[in-house]
Amino acid sequence: MDPELAKALLEHRRRAVYLAPEDYVFAGDSGKPRWHGVMLTDHIKPAAVRAGIGKIGWHTFRHTFSSILHQAGTSMAVQKELLRHADIQTTMNTYTQAVSAAKREAVHEVAKVLLNA
Repeated sequence: MDPELAKALLEHRRRAVYLAPEDYVFAGDSGKPRWHGVMLTDHIKPAAVRAGIGKIGWHTFRHTFSSILHQAGTSMAVQKELLRHADIQTTMNTYTQAVSAAKREAVHEVAKVLLNA
């Protein structure tokens, strides 16, 4: 686990209601894990609407993760492993998308070559 992520999770845990070692980090009011459908419907989707993102689901996070890995220059083999895909084609053709700024930079580089030709 990334050390900064671990630090953020530990900080969250310090503010949690349930603090026993066997308690869940993201416990609901009952102390049990929150149901993923409730988290999506009651928290994540409304937050996405407020942020102007629009319609999202759990797979949106996988697509975003893959695209961020790609933008960071992570090799496709590592992306495939982190996303736990059996076939690298799934990673490349379904999950990884170029980020808008990266697309603009790529077009800019092509224009520079063409205009200097």
